Amino acid sequence: MSTPSRIALVTGATRGIGLETVRQLAQAGVHTLLAGRNPTRTAAAAAVLQVEGLPVEPLQLDVTDAASIAAAAAAVRERHGRLDILVNNAGILRDAPGLRPSEQAAATWRATFETNLFGVVEVTRAFLPLLHAAPAGRIVNVSSILGSLALHSDPDSPVYDLKLPAYNVFKAALNAWTVQLAWELRDSRIRVNAVHPGYVRTDMNAGEGELDVAEGARTSVRLALAGEDAPNGGFFHVERRLPW
Repeated sequence: MSTPSRIALVTGATRGIGLETVRQLAQAGVHTLLAGRNPTRTAAAAAVLQVEGLPVEPLQLDVTDAASIAAAAAAVRERHGRLDILVNNAGILRDAPGLRPSEQAAATWRATFETNLFGVVEVTRAFLPLLHAAPAGRIVNVSSILGSLALHSDPDSPVYDLKLPAYNVFKAALNAWTVQLAWELRDSRIRVNAVHPGYVRTDMNAGEGELDVAEGARTSVRLALAGEDAPNGGFFHVERRLPW
């Protein structure tokens, strides 16, 4: 059996941008692990892409469960021995509409950070040895322009009044984690960046948005497949660098 040229893992990949990211990576010839917390939905989503002839493999992974993360990392180590690409895409939106930042419940903040930030950190930590085993590892953290402190502070910016506090603050923290990890990996063969997919029509925003999911996955895929000139520690939408 021939060894695939690259192995990728996408979290939160059973629908939306994550599923489309898997599709586009697989279309580029990357053996892609479609990761989701529900094993039945994960297998079903992977089967649809496998029927299309794409090199997709389901992987059960709950980013809030340490045992699930460890089991997934062990499975990838046993099956493939390395990981070339990690796309941290899994995320939830729990902010109650209409409430001001100071009115959001503590439970909302805890749930948001447990999945969206701590999950990213723990998944990355678990798979980092496998990324070091790859010729040139790539980590893509799916962030949002809503995490930009510069734009939230600018009354003339398009996101100035879009205050989803727990979600926005988590994205800012994810950006900060990206910078910290990029510094750690600066002398390695791994490159880590954050991306803004754009305002994409997904279930999370009830189908509202300016872009379809194919366009929304474009930035993640571009950085996941970036070559030797790949940036490190940046925040991008397509080819445009965004302000932190």
